[in-house]
Amino acid sequence: MGVHQLMVSTSFFLAIIALSLLPQHAQAITRHYEFNITMQNVTRLCHTKSIVTVNGQFPGPRVVAREGDRLVIKVINHVSNNITIHWHGIRQLRSGWADGPAYITQCPIQTGQSYVYNFTVVGQRGTLWWHAHVSWLRSTLYGPLIILPKKNVPYPFTKPYKEVPIIFGEWFKADTEAIITQALQTGGGPNVSDAYTINGLPGPLYNCSTKGQGTFDNSTVAGILEYESPFLHSVFSMKKLPLHKPTLPSLNDTVFASNFAKKLRSLATPQFPANVPQKVDKKFFFTIGLGTTPCDQNQTCQGPNGTKFAASVNNISFVQPTTALLQAHYTGQSSGVYSPDFPVNPFDWFNYTGNAPNNTNVGNGTKLMVLNFNASVELVLQDTSILGAESHPLHLHGFNFFVVGQGFGNYDSNKDPKKFNLVDPVERNTIGVPSGGWVAIRFFADNPGVWFMHCHLEVHTSWGLKMAWLVLDGKLPNQKLLPPPSDLPKC
Repeated sequence: MGVHQLMVSTSFFLAIIALSLLPQHAQAITRHYEFNITMQNVTRLCHTKSIVTVNGQFPGPRVVAREGDRLVIKVINHVSNNITIHWHGIRQLRSGWADGPAYITQCPIQTGQSYVYNFTVVGQRGTLWWHAHVSWLRSTLYGPLIILPKKNVPYPFTKPYKEVPIIFGEWFKADTEAIITQALQTGGGPNVSDAYTINGLPGPLYNCSTKGQGTFDNSTVAGILEYESPFLHSVFSMKKLPLHKPTLPSLNDTVFASNFAKKLRSLATPQFPANVPQKVDKKFFFTIGLGTTPCDQNQTCQGPNGTKFAASVNNISFVQPTTALLQAHYTGQSSGVYSPDFPVNPFDWFNYTGNAPNNTNVGNGTKLMVLNFNASVELVLQDTSILGAESHPLHLHGFNFFVVGQGFGNYDSNKDPKKFNLVDPVERNTIGVPSGGWVAIRFFADNPGVWFMHCHLEVHTSWGLKMAWLVLDGKLPNQKLLPPPSDLPKC
């Protein structure tokens, strides 16, 4: 998977925004929102269907806060689906109960129930996003999360003329819950989306019958940016202006995408330092990619050679528990829920980006990697060529990390670290592992709790390309996980 032309791969949404200086508010206020989860009829590509929404809006409402503010967001579930909401990129310092991934930090909000997400935005500013974090409901449940700087703190760029959120997404004519249910039953790949969207709209390049065939939607979404000019007063004269189309790299131009990503840097200033771990307490090497599992007895499967598609980290396909991992850890009742023995590297070493091994079966389990509080961590993520090399956008909950190195082929632990950038590497919460390559990240485990790490391609998450980190409490009171809220949903 290379550069996507104004689009994103399966269910991987991006939020891009230009922030304006809004009227000043008092510092560190509490902002209240209410999310009513309801069904709403929406028409796209000449087809109307009922979708799950927040307050009847698609995309969902904008959440705005200042750095240091407390957000109190009550989510009320009026639909038949179980619901959770994840505040993507919010660190949730000591407030993991509000992070949102189903069966990781909370049990889902059931029909007729509610839950209040209560958290404080600490040391973050910019544009993030929120989305559902259970099954494939993220396809319609998402919206922007805008964090303004503290009062009287300027932006590190010129004041924009106007604020315009731009959110990329996907549109499926069919019910996404039915799509993934069928795929998991048959073991084959799920149907791809019918269109990509900008702010929920498919744009002018699609018609009512167009559909990108393949393992992912390889179509292109476009929008038109129209400039207003004081010298052009009539609609007629505006329509006579030429339409400028950008020249874009090809869809699978992995080298172009990698070279562009390498140019990104942290500010690394006294005001915005790049606190990259210079020494490492724990080093990990994780392989990520696809694989297979045997077909169930007396069943015909549609995966490779009659198997079922699977995905894994270090050849372990994650089994979703029926009790939230964070709750099991906090109450000391983890036995039978998870085991704290996720491997630090693969059990079987092979030429990861060369010819795939004959045996593509993966193991499975609910295993966690345990870290002491504030341990410095280096993690190398290595793509594999099993069932085809591709880029995987890996998202780590609860942390920002520094991307200190990346490359193609197999990671070389002797040569590649010498080229690491430990001065001003880009700081992120999601990173695309290069297709047929590797990426190295570093972070401090300074946030106690259970934190999900997974591929942000929805189908790969469903197939098991996910795991979780357990960061233990520190010794001081401000280094310990806060108690759970009284309205925490029950499984």
